[in-house]
Amino acid sequence: MKKVLVATEKPFSQIAIDEIKIVLDGAGFQLELLEKYTDKSQLLSAVADVDAMIVRSDKVTTEVLDAAKNLKIVVRAGAGYDNLDLDACTQREVVAMNTPGQNSNAVAELVFGMMIYGMRKQFSGGVGSELRGKSIGIHAYGNVGYYVGKIAHGFDMKVYGYDPYVSADRMQAHGVEPLASVEELYRTCEFISLHIPANDFTKKSINKAILSMMPQGAVLVNTARKEVIDEDGMIELMDERPDFMYLSDITPDKAEEFQKRFPGRYFFTPKKMGAQTEEANVNAGVAAARQIVSYLTSGDETFRVNR
Repeated sequence: MKKVLVATEKPFSQIAIDEIKIVLDGAGFQLELLEKYTDKSQLLSAVADVDAMIVRSDKVTTEVLDAAKNLKIVVRAGAGYDNLDLDACTQREVVAMNTPGQNSNAVAELVFGMMIYGMRKQFSGGVGSELRGKSIGIHAYGNVGYYVGKIAHGFDMKVYGYDPYVSADRMQAHGVEPLASVEELYRTCEFISLHIPANDFTKKSINKAILSMMPQGAVLVNTARKEVIDEDGMIELMDERPDFMYLSDITPDKAEEFQKRFPGRYFFTPKKMGAQTEEANVNAGVAAARQIVSYLTSGDETFRVNR
């Protein structure tokens, strides 16, 4: 019987685990659970004899892969997969997958929750501002960006997008005005919703130079990765521009400095919250289980991210 390990330091909801078990039981697979583990040694022990693994933000490193002698596939339940060592997976002939789109609406709703919280002076009683009529730029128009655009239209916002990998026709079909460059996006929009991945090209690319182009009253919302932000440049900009606000679903490395110097102009979730809804838990977990079953029974590699 094939064994599938769900290894999650930040656990799925019980409903999600129940649904994952139904999928695996239906295929004749055995579910193994490792939740809220506190030491890497626990993970290394748990992977020793499993055929497949589902993770969330848990790091699948060379050390983990070397301990998992029978591992054939690992699925990151979510869109981003920078916690998977893809080269190491490929070298060990382990298929790595993600579950694109399953958490997208949850992340998009969080974008607007943070925007409203920020614009209403963090519910402190001060006079805030409305979203209606404001301009929002979607930096990277993938699954999350699509839902951000849909919700923004409900607020009667002006919606712009930039993504060199997405056609202008697709954006226009969704009521999003495509812009020709990232600079134009930042010059045009009062709000930027950031959805770029963290890679060698994008790390620290959101820097003082690009952010300084934004109009007065600018708000950057980051539900992507902290690595894409040049924190030193951001701090310099916020020193120079008391109108600038930073809202992030990723606590920065220099969070204490932001807290000390910019009260009322920042908000950081204590833990990444974008996918923390019951629905997203179920969607991503069940999708991961189904992808494992499909791969192990029929070789389906549809969502493979390593080669």
